[in-house]
Amino acid sequence: MTYSVKILPRADREAMIKKHLASPQGEEDFYDFRSQKTKLKVIRVDINLSVYRMENFRTYTDQQEHIAKEKLDADYFLKGQELQTVQQQQHEILKRLSAKGPIIDVLQKDGQREPLLISSTGVVINGNRRLAALRELGTEYVDCMVLPADATADEIVDIEANLQAKPETKLDYDWIGDAQLINRLIHMGRSTKDVADRLNRGENDIKNALQALAEADIYLRDWAAAPGEYSRVRDDAGQLFKDLPKLLAGKDQALQQGSRAIAWSLFENRDKLPGRIYAFNPAIGKLAADVLERLSEELDVPITAGFEEEDIGGLAIDFGEENEVDYTALIDRLQADATKDEAVDSLVEACQAAIDAQAGKNSTKAALKAITQAHSKLASVDVSTAAPDTRPGMLKQLDSIAALVTKLKDKINDSAKKPTGT
Repeated sequence: MTYSVKILPRADREAMIKKHLASPQGEEDFYDFRSQKTKLKVIRVDINLSVYRMENFRTYTDQQEHIAKEKLDADYFLKGQELQTVQQQQHEILKRLSAKGPIIDVLQKDGQREPLLISSTGVVINGNRRLAALRELGTEYVDCMVLPADATADEIVDIEANLQAKPETKLDYDWIGDAQLINRLIHMGRSTKDVADRLNRGENDIKNALQALAEADIYLRDWAAAPGEYSRVRDDAGQLFKDLPKLLAGKDQALQQGSRAIAWSLFENRDKLPGRIYAFNPAIGKLAADVLERLSEELDVPITAGFEEEDIGGLAIDFGEENEVDYTALIDRLQADATKDEAVDSLVEACQAAIDAQAGKNSTKAALKAITQAHSKLASVDVSTAAPDTRPGMLKQLDSIAALVTKLKDKINDSAKKPTGT
């Protein structure tokens, strides 16, 4: 039977803790409060006295998952710290987390070896998982170090950051929780350099964590239609979302969206990939335009704005003047339930083909393949169905094509006259 949370009124908790502090079990040095060594009193209290801290970055992902699935207010946990129902839900989350490691086995064998860290009102600052495990084991009392009554909310976040920075006490956050801790520190007015120094990490790493979190939010909101369901990207998605900012850098908005669509489609269908998704980074990054063009040809979906397929008799390639590119129709094919299976299969092939071509594989026949594809497109054009007002546009395109064909033939003839290897 699971532990049933019992909430004591805050004033009662504070009074009981104050009474215990008058005759403590002892004192311990604590080095992560206000950047100095502080002697904190240790007291022994009833297991039911303390309450779980809701601004808990280890449980952030699970909290958001619960909020999203149950359609609760975004601040359900933060505002519910003094509510028994919310504390019970947090207990269930912590119980699941403690079951993933050796915590319960160690506590069952050795009992509590280190005191919890609590506020003067009984909120657990460090040791929430241990408290949940001890409660499940039926423990009656727990030892706690108590912070001074004037400790602020920001100072408590600093304590968590300080503990996260130390290898020996580093908390096992998922990458979402880690990024949310960084985000909280930034919103406390800290610069990225200040946060990097506090966490003993590089400033670029801090910036990347924030960018990766932003990319995850875009994916969940705009693609997966599941805002806040961070469990979808918690486990094996961290590296992809950390890579995305660099892979998107320097691209215009249209190509950024196209690159994201490639990344998200590959991520959701990673079981179809011949290797790890990391190997497809070039297809998401520098080869994205090539991949999208290949996919456009394979699916016969135009990506050049201003030239509807029916306007030029099915010709979806602009051989002449450069036109604005629009990947919306292609992205829709990758996302829509009715078309995404076929589109994703074609995408994987397009990615692999682009990567192979970049690596020099099949490069000797790449030109022939491109010309063959262009010929096939032109051969399928039926000008009899074209609207009269498209004739000038078609003639202009054909003039451009004819000029390009002449140039290509000249280059082929010139290359044939050169000695092999030059």
